[in-house]
Amino acid sequence: MLFFFPVMFQVTFSEQSLKELNSLAQSDQLYLMEKLSSLTSNILSGEDSSIGSFMRNGKTFFRLRIDDLRVYFEKVDISLHCHFILQKNSLNDFLIRCKMPASNDAVLEDHQSFWEYLESLAKK
Repeated sequence: MLFFFPVMFQVTFSEQSLKELNSLAQSDQLYLMEKLSSLTSNILSGEDSSIGSFMRNGKTFFRLRIDDLRVYFEKVDISLHCHFILQKNSLNDFLIRCKMPASNDAVLEDHQSFWEYLESLAKK
């Protein structure tokens, strides 16, 4: 009899994501870690409604929805590297979903598409 055990990923964190993780209540930290550590290659390649993906600079990034948090990560060999942990509907979450850089809020002024989006909202 053969048994299949899903491969678990090692999880690593950027400075931003580690800082955000540490700011959460311990129960929320454990819940987030449980969700991340339960991900498998099959889940990442499947149709899980809580996981989205997009390409940026030739790399595939994933977005995991966990309650009011959005976790943006990349699969690197046998690990998942969390780049950002952001609050749902925050400015930085919007920027990443729109595939804009999110390292500095002032970078908004350099992106015409953001201003066009804001102007389109005003016209409605």
